[in-house]
Amino acid sequence: MKAAEIGRRYQEFFVARGHTAVPSASLLYNDPTLLFVNAGMVPFKPYLMGEQPSPWKRATSIQKCVRTLDIDEVGKTTRHGTFFQMLGNFSFGDYFKKEAITWAWELVTSPQDKGGFGFDPASVWVTVLGEGFHPDYPHGDVEARQAWLEVGVPAEHIQGRSLKDNYWHMGVPGPGGPCSEIYIDRGPQYGPEGGPVADEDRFLEIWNLVFETEELAAVRAKEDFDIAGPLKARNIDTGAGLERIAYLLQGVDNMYETDEVFPVITRASEISKRPYGADHADDVRLRVVADHIRSSLMLMTDGVTPSNEARGYVLRRLLRRSIRSMRLLGVRDRCLVDLLDVSRECMHVTYPEVDTQWERIGDIAQTEERSFARTLNSGTQLFDQAVAQTRAQGSTVIGGDKAFQLHDTYGFPIDLTLEMAQEQGLGVDESTFRELMARQRARAKADAKAKKAGGHASTAYRALRAKGESPFVGYTDLDVSTRVRGLVVEGREVDHAQPGQLAEIVLEETPFYAEMGGQDSDAGVIRAPSGNFEVLDVQRPVPGLVVHTVQGTGEISVGDRVEAIVDAAHRQGACQAHSATHVLHAALRELVGPTATQAGSYNRPGYLRFDFSASKGLSPELRTEIEERCNVAVRDDLEVSATQMPLAQAKQMGAMAMFGEKYPDIVRMVEMGGRWSRELCAGTHVLHSSQIGMVTLLSEQSVGAGTRRIEALVSTDAFDHMAGERALVSQLTGLLKVQPEQLTEKVSSLVSQLRTAEKRIEELKTAQLLAQVGEIAGSATERAGVLLATRQLPGVDAAALRTLAGEVRGRLDQGPAVVALVGGSPAKPALVVATTAAAREKGWRAGELVRQGAAILGGRGGGKDDLAQGGGSDASQAGAALEAIGLELGRGRA
Repeated sequence: MKAAEIGRRYQEFFVARGHTAVPSASLLYNDPTLLFVNAGMVPFKPYLMGEQPSPWKRATSIQKCVRTLDIDEVGKTTRHGTFFQMLGNFSFGDYFKKEAITWAWELVTSPQDKGGFGFDPASVWVTVLGEGFHPDYPHGDVEARQAWLEVGVPAEHIQGRSLKDNYWHMGVPGPGGPCSEIYIDRGPQYGPEGGPVADEDRFLEIWNLVFETEELAAVRAKEDFDIAGPLKARNIDTGAGLERIAYLLQGVDNMYETDEVFPVITRASEISKRPYGADHADDVRLRVVADHIRSSLMLMTDGVTPSNEARGYVLRRLLRRSIRSMRLLGVRDRCLVDLLDVSRECMHVTYPEVDTQWERIGDIAQTEERSFARTLNSGTQLFDQAVAQTRAQGSTVIGGDKAFQLHDTYGFPIDLTLEMAQEQGLGVDESTFRELMARQRARAKADAKAKKAGGHASTAYRALRAKGESPFVGYTDLDVSTRVRGLVVEGREVDHAQPGQLAEIVLEETPFYAEMGGQDSDAGVIRAPSGNFEVLDVQRPVPGLVVHTVQGTGEISVGDRVEAIVDAAHRQGACQAHSATHVLHAALRELVGPTATQAGSYNRPGYLRFDFSASKGLSPELRTEIEERCNVAVRDDLEVSATQMPLAQAKQMGAMAMFGEKYPDIVRMVEMGGRWSRELCAGTHVLHSSQIGMVTLLSEQSVGAGTRRIEALVSTDAFDHMAGERALVSQLTGLLKVQPEQLTEKVSSLVSQLRTAEKRIEELKTAQLLAQVGEIAGSATERAGVLLATRQLPGVDAAALRTLAGEVRGRLDQGPAVVALVGGSPAKPALVVATTAAAREKGWRAGELVRQGAAILGGRGGGKDDLAQGGGSDASQAGAALEAIGLELGRGRA
C-alpha cells in the first residue's frame, strides 16, 4: 500500500465518523517556541490548550513535520527521519477513550478490502499508564485497559508503563494526560519476545492515543509536574506515523525504502555507481541523502531558504549533509537538482505545491550547491593547516578541537574529516571532538528549554485569554473608552501596577495595532484616572489576546476605566509604509515574475524592508524600473479596500498569502487597483495609493541563498532623502565648478586620472622591487640539493610578491630551486612560494610548502605546484615561516 493511499484511507475513515478534514499547516507554523511543526497536534494547540474555541468538535489531519534533534542518527536506524507525516484524529470535548480506542483498533486491523490497514490482530500490542505512577490513577489507566480488552486485545498484549512512557504533556504548563500506544510485532527476526517493554525495534510503535484530562501548573521533567486541576473539557489527540505504517505495509525493513523515499536512493546509487545493499557505510550515506533531500524539498516548498540562522540554517545543514554524503560516495559533480526532482515526483501527489514552487526550489538548490563548493575549498585549507601543524608538532593525530572547528565552521562531518586524515596517514582525536559536540548539544538543549520556558504562551496570558478575546477596533477608531481587563507585571498576573513599573495591560477592546504581519506596533497613550501611560509596545502573545506594554507615573488597576489613544501621525506613517510594501510586492511580481514572492517584511513609519524569493540580484535598470512602477501606482491614486471573505474564495481570487502564516476560515483581503494587488493581510492601510506620497528604493542585496532584500523610504522620509541627495549634488557641482548634468563626466575624468597616477606609482614600486632580483637570487643557500632563496619584504603586497618570486625563480632556473618571500602588513602577512621545474621533479610542490609556512603565520594557503600563495595574521612569525620551509627542504625527499 503506497504512502499516499495510507493517508487517504486514514482521513476518509475519520471523515466518515464525523471528523472535519483539516489541511496540513505549513512547516513554518507561527509558534515562538518552534522552528518547525514537529508534531501533528501543533496546529491544534490553541484549541487543546483552551486559548481559542475550536471551530470543530472533531477533526482529522495529515500534518507534515520536521524534527532534527536526532539528525546524526538518520540512516543508521530504521525509524529516524527528519521529515515525516503524522496522521491524527482529534476530539475537542466530544468523544473520549472508548471511541478513540475502538476506531483505532478498527482501522488498524480491518481488512484492506474493507478500508482498513489489514494488520494481523495477533501482531498488535498496546501500552497504557501502569499501576502506581499517577495519584489519580492508582491502579493505572483502568478505563483504557478495559477498552482495549473489549475490542479484543488479549490481556497479555496490554502492558502498563511509567509516566515517562505513557503520560503526555507539552513540556510547559498546559494540558496533559495519560496515553496509550499501539505497537506492531515485526517478528522474532527483529528481536526478543516480551512486547514493547522488552524491545522497541521488534515491537514498533505506530500510533499514540493521548487522553487529555488535566491542566498542568508546572513541568520540571517528563515524569515530574504539578497538576492544577481537571481540564474544562476532555480532549483526544492522536498521532500515527505514516512512514512507519508504510514500511510495515510495504514489506520493507525501514522508512528509507518506502515508495516516497526509495526512488531517491535508487537515483543516488545510479549517479554514484555504488549499489544499495552492498556496503553498510554506503547504505547509510544513501539513506541520509534520501531523507535529507525530501526534507529539504518540503522546507523549500514552504518558503525556507538556506542561511546561517534558525530555519535557514537547518535547511542549509540538510542540503550540505546531502552533498557531503554524495561526495563520500565518490560524486564530485553537482547533483542536488537531479535528486530533488526525483523527490518531487514522489511527493507531488500529496503535496501539489512542490510543482508550483519547483522553479524557485531549483534555483535555490543550484545556488547553495555552488556556495558549498566554495565552502568545501575553504574547509580543505583549514584541514591542510591542521595537518601541517600536526606534523610540525611531531604528532600523528589531528586535534579534536580542529575537527570540531571544521564541523562547526565549515559543516564537515567527522567521517569526512576522518577520511581526509586517513589519506594523509593521520588519525583524529575523536574523543575530544565528541566531548566538544556534546557540550554544544547541551548548550543547544539548554537554549531550547529556555526559549520554551520563556515562550509567550505563559500561564498568565492563557488565564487572561480565557476571560475573553481582545477585539481590535483600530481599523475605524483611534480613540476608545474601555476598561482594564488584566495586568501582568514580571510575568505574573496582578491586580495593580505601581507608579513607574513596566506593566502589560489587557483592555476589553483596543484601537492599538499589535505588531504582526511585518507591521510595527502602534504608539500612543492610555489615560487612566491616576495619569497617562505611554504605550511602548503592543503584541499578541497568544491568539486573540492583545497586550500593551506601558509605563506611567500613576497607579493602574484591573477594572479601571481608561481612554486608549493611538498616535494618529504614527498610525498614518505605518499605513503609508505598509501600503507601500504591497505596492512594491505587486511591482516585483509584475516586472520580475510570479516567483518573486514575499519571504518576509518589516515596515514602520517612513521605512520598509521587503524580502522576496529570487536567484539573482536586480540590475540597476530593473531596480529603476521597479521604483518607477511603484510611484506610477502611487500617482494613479489606486483605491485601497479591505474585504472579509472565506479563505478559499480569497485564494481563488488570487490573493497572495505568506508562507508559514496560519489563516482562519474567514480572512481579510486587501486590494489595490483590483486584481493588480490582492493580499491576505490584517494590517492597516491608506485609503488611496496617492496617500503613500512617494517610494524611494535605498538598496537591494542578498540575505541568503535564493532570497533578496529591498529597503526603501516612504512619504516625507523619501522626500527628505531626495532633498539630501540634491544638496550633495549641489555641493559637488560647486566644488568641481560644473553643471549638474556634467557631474558624471567630471567625476569619471577625475577617477581615470587617479587610476593612471596609481598605476604609474605601482610601476615605479615594481621597478624598484625588481632591482632586488639579483641580490635575492644571489643569496640563495643549498638545502639537501635544492637552492632556497628567501626574503622578508614588509609592506609589499601579494601581487608584487608573485611577480618578484617569478623573476627570482627565472634567475635560478638552471637547477632545483625554491623561492619563498614574505610581505604584507603586520596584521596580515602574505607568503608566496615558487619552484623551478627541476625542484618539482624532485617532489617539491609550491602548494605544499606554502601551506606549511602559512600555518606558522597563523593562516592558510594553497595554489599550484609551481606558484602558490598564503597568508596569516602574525607577521612576527615571518622568519619562522621561512625557516620552516627551509627545514622541510633540508629533510630531503626519499
